[in-house]
Amino acid sequence: MPRPDRFRSGRLRPVLSRRARLGAATVAALVAGTAVFGVGQATAEHSVPRTDKEIPNLTQVQDKIKAYYGDTVTADGEHYASPHSNYARQVRGIEAKARTYLDKALARQARAGKKAKPAIVLDMDDTTLLTYNYELQVGFAFTPQSQDKYLEHTDMDPVFGMNRLVDRARDKGAEVFFITGRKEAQRDWSVRNLKNVGYDVPLDRTHVYLKDKEHPPAYLPCGATCTTVEYKSGTRKHIESLGYDIVANFGDQYSDLQGGYANRTFKLPNPMYYLP
Repeated sequence: MPRPDRFRSGRLRPVLSRRARLGAATVAALVAGTAVFGVGQATAEHSVPRTDKEIPNLTQVQDKIKAYYGDTVTADGEHYASPHSNYARQVRGIEAKARTYLDKALARQARAGKKAKPAIVLDMDDTTLLTYNYELQVGFAFTPQSQDKYLEHTDMDPVFGMNRLVDRARDKGAEVFFITGRKEAQRDWSVRNLKNVGYDVPLDRTHVYLKDKEHPPAYLPCGATCTTVEYKSGTRKHIESLGYDIVANFGDQYSDLQGGYANRTFKLPNPMYYLP
C-alpha cells in the first residue's frame, strides 16, 4: 500500500522483481484478488522453478488482471477499472459485509456508552484509492520517481464505494484514520486526492499517518527499520492508546491487517502486487 500504500516506499518493484509473483497453480486465486503472494512466484512445491512450466506467462497474467478489472481505455490512453467489472462486484460484496458489521458494532458501542471512542483504520492504495490507472501507465513497473510524478499531478479514483462506506461510518460515530506506507513527502498530494474523491472526514496529521523514515515517531520502537506489519500495527496501537477502540481495519495486503489492535479486519482484493 511505500505502499505507497501500495506505493509503500520500497514496496513496489518492477513486476517480476518488485512484487512476489504466483505460480500457475495460484493464478486463479490471483485473478480473484485473494492470492497471498504476487504474480510469478514459483509454486509451493518448488521454491525455485524446475522448468518454465511452473511459471505463469507474464503477458497472460497481465491480461487476466486487465480482464478482472474490466480495463477501460479513454481516447487519450488512460486506463480505468470498470464499475461493472468482477473486481467492482467483489469489492461491493466485501463492503456490504463491512457495512452490516459496522452498523451493528457502532450501535452496540453507542448503547454501551464505552469510554473508548470507536474508530476505523484504512490503508490508502488499493483500499481507499485505486492505483489501477497508475499501474497500467507504468506497465506494472513501479519506480519512486514515476510514483511521485503521478501522485503530484493526478488524483486516483476511490476504490468503488469505499468513500461512501467511510463517510457512513463517520456519520454513525466512528473516528476515521488512514495508515499508509506512502512516504511523508507525499502527504499533501495524498490528502488532496482523498478530499477530491469524496472522503469527507478529517484529514489532518492526527488522522492520516504516513511513513516518516527520516523522523520516525517515538511510539514505534523499530524506528526507521519497521517492517510493514510493525509500522502499521504499532501505529494502530498508538491510536488505541489515545482512547480509541478500533472496531475495523481495512487493507488490500495481509501485512495491513496483521499484528492486532483491531476488533475485525476486512481484506480488499488486489492481484497487482504483494507486500510482505
